[in-house]
Amino acid sequence: MSVLSIVLQVILGLGFLMFGLMKFGSKQMVEGFKGYGYPGAFRVFTGLIEVIAAGLVIAGLWIDGLAAWGGLLIVVTMIGAILTHIKIKDQLKQMLMPIILLILGLVVFLINYGSLFV
Repeated sequence: MSVLSIVLQVILGLGFLMFGLMKFGSKQMVEGFKGYGYPGAFRVFTGLIEVIAAGLVIAGLWIDGLAAWGGLLIVVTMIGAILTHIKIKDQLKQMLMPIILLILGLVVFLINYGSLFV
């Protein structure tokens, strides 16, 4: 495993764990999802997916293949986030964080892709 992958896995894992847990009840997240036009259940579902992705990329430090699955889950989640920002006609600057996280998740996925088939 490369140093780049380890660093990205730790950063993404901790970040997605934090933001995923915030989706379970943070007032800011509750209001944000209302503004996006999504029900509370979807906010909780998104938080659960983010916590699972965080667990996968962190566990991928020790178990081959899990980082790739976590990276893929991050990519799919961030595509959804970007599409949401497009749907509500946000400016590009509101989409920068999901775009950056998508790229980082894609890098983790691509670095660890080969371990899926071992």
